[in-house]
Amino acid sequence: MREETRATRYALVTGGSSGIGLETARGLSSRFEVVGIVGRSAKRLAEAEGALSPDAIGRIETFQADFSSLAQVKRLAWDVRNRFGALDVLVNNAGVWHSERRLSEDGYEDTFAVNHLAHFLLTNELRDTLRASGRARVVNVSSSMHVRPKSLHWDDLMFEKRWRGFWVYGHSKLANILFSNELARRWKDLGITSNALHPGNVRSRITRNNMFLNALHRSPLARMIIMSEAEGAKTSIYVATAPELEGVTGRYFDRMREARPSRASMDEEAARRLWESSREMIDAVVG
Repeated sequence: MREETRATRYALVTGGSSGIGLETARGLSSRFEVVGIVGRSAKRLAEAEGALSPDAIGRIETFQADFSSLAQVKRLAWDVRNRFGALDVLVNNAGVWHSERRLSEDGYEDTFAVNHLAHFLLTNELRDTLRASGRARVVNVSSSMHVRPKSLHWDDLMFEKRWRGFWVYGHSKLANILFSNELARRWKDLGITSNALHPGNVRSRITRNNMFLNALHRSPLARMIIMSEAEGAKTSIYVATAPELEGVTGRYFDRMREARPSRASMDEEAARRLWESSREMIDAVVG
């Protein structure tokens, strides 16, 4: 870890080498002395660092990790703890959407593994680093698609029986809010807040695995009616930095305003059950 004063403020953005994550990191780099970006590709991370550095008030740190591997996520957390003196903001932004069922390196359904389990593990591994800031914020990027499932698919969390891309993605986004709310309850006395958000309907790389949606998002019509990635990042930046949100926790935001999420996402028993189930799935792989 580099020698720095505690006045140094740190932020970390997962999925920060492209898309909404890159634009979120860009916004945070004008407010934080150190901004870390996490991505899978060393090439894209280097390109992102080059794009962000000229306008940053401090420096950009890069972290390479594949969120399909819990072991890599655990190594990532170790790396962050050793390179950052504390962590003021953690933006859990990385996400995938698949057009066909895939398994993670650990044998879990990959959408759930990347969008939920990886962030659950990373956040918990960084608990003390967040606590060291004295006023940390965890920002969980969900989606309006969390409203589709009426509950988590408890009898088949890995969707072995019936798999549909949009449904599975919405399921993982419901898990994001349940986790965010449970984190807010469990860590309320640690000086760490946890809030979730919908970034808006954004032209992003998350649809790259679907030929139709990818073409639609790149069409001239989409540019007129669908948000750019920079516009989509505004809510993440707002929740991460707005002075009026100091101490605010367990909320959900849409277009920089507090909004009401689905009834299923407010189920405290489901949130507790998800927390315990997630811990068991992670312990089975990385202990």
